[in-house]
Amino acid sequence: MSEEEPRLSDPAPVAKSGADMAREAMERARASARERGAFRTAPKAARKDREEKRRQSQPFSPGRDPQPMSQAVEALLRRMGWTEQVEVSGVTGRWREVVGDQIADHCEPLSFDEGVLTVKASSTAWATQLGLMSGQIRHRINEEFGREIVRELTVLGPTARSWVRGQRRVPGRGPRDTYG
Repeated sequence: MSEEEPRLSDPAPVAKSGADMAREAMERARASARERGAFRTAPKAARKDREEKRRQSQPFSPGRDPQPMSQAVEALLRRMGWTEQVEVSGVTGRWREVVGDQIADHCEPLSFDEGVLTVKASSTAWATQLGLMSGQIRHRINEEFGREIVRELTVLGPTARSWVRGQRRVPGRGPRDTYG
């Protein structure tokens, strides 16, 4: 038997319908909410809980005083899981103060995702230098936070024009072949 015969046990790939993909996305969102401590409540049960809280509420009891706006916003950020992103955007907003003028002149933060801060350098020389200094830069940024949020610093160099594609491409070494 030189040819491979199709096996009956190999399932054929099944394309998922839009409803199945939406259902899976909803399940992922619910799992994420459960991890944050949220839970689902039926509308009648929620209404009953609200009415019971209102009946039990007494004037001048703890928790009845107005709270400062800063506390309310902090509670919202914690509940939604946004504290890390807000802290990172605060540091990237003060990028020049955090890393210094010389480094800030030659690089800029692009993104932050799950502990990885990506910065773009103005030249390949600066990209190399920032790569060598990444530990020091990470340490300085984490000092600003007071804890380790940035676990990895990714440095991207500048994007250069590509000479390998196009209508007028000539075989050979490209723009370097005129330098002798």
